[in-house]
Amino acid sequence: MEAFREHVGPAAPLDRINVDTDQIIPKQFLKRIERTGFEDFLFYDWRYLDNGEPNPDFVLNSPRYQRASILVAGANFGCGSSREHAPWALQQYGFRAIIAPSFADIFLNNCYKNGILPVVLSADVVAGLIKQIKAQEGYQLMIDLEVQQVIQSDGTSHSFEIGDFQKRCLLNGLNEIDWTLQFDADITAYEQRMEI
Repeated sequence: MEAFREHVGPAAPLDRINVDTDQIIPKQFLKRIERTGFEDFLFYDWRYLDNGEPNPDFVLNSPRYQRASILVAGANFGCGSSREHAPWALQQYGFRAIIAPSFADIFLNNCYKNGILPVVLSADVVAGLIKQIKAQEGYQLMIDLEVQQVIQSDGTSHSFEIGDFQKRCLLNGLNEIDWTLQFDADITAYEQRMEI
């Protein structure tokens, strides 16, 4: 997993609330046995028309947002079913962070496990960010995980909370299995003692 320390990147506004995991990655794409290649199906029902052509009205199809690495969205992002495919699709599309007023709990934890930083900011701050992103093409944000701040291009900063364990894992690029493997020698020694 790629470490997350400080990220500067263009932001895209998804000005919708209650974006559920079935919209993030529709169910028909969950049959794949690989854990890669989900980026093409991200927001599929919104990104594409019934004839398979890109929907010109969907935000991520606008050329100004196609290289976005930070998604700024409405409240209750990632609600619905617990599919881990949702953060896979977001990460594989290129998003390193998602900023929203709130997240569904399971989705939030799945983001941490897959190297995406979910940032909770107040609804007013998120609304202001969305307004600025829409107004200024190429609008970038900086997210500094070490100091837990989102910094706007004018220098305005917004603090966010994150659990100590999640922060350490992201800073060091560790998922829960990687974290556990750090203690391999201790685990082996314990198992040997238990065999006696």
